[in-house]
Amino acid sequence: MKAKDLDKKFDEGKSIIEHLDLSKVRRPNQEQKRVNVDFPLWMIQSLDKEAKRLGVPRQSIIKIWLAERLNKSAAG
Repeated sequence: MKAKDLDKKFDEGKSIIEHLDLSKVRRPNQEQKRVNVDFPLWMIQSLDKEAKRLGVPRQSIIKIWLAERLNKSAAG
């Protein structure tokens, strides 16, 4: 399919998903890198308590709270 045909189809609100190679899709600045962080036991217990209350994994709580703090710092 030519680019102009793809653009036209998209502009008409039609699905173009079958024409895309989603195996190569990447979100900018969203690459993952594993890091190891040691926390005191009391922090782990508090994180686990909050994660259980919200019904999410501990890692999610850590990511959300760090993102909120970083966004706040960047805005200020």
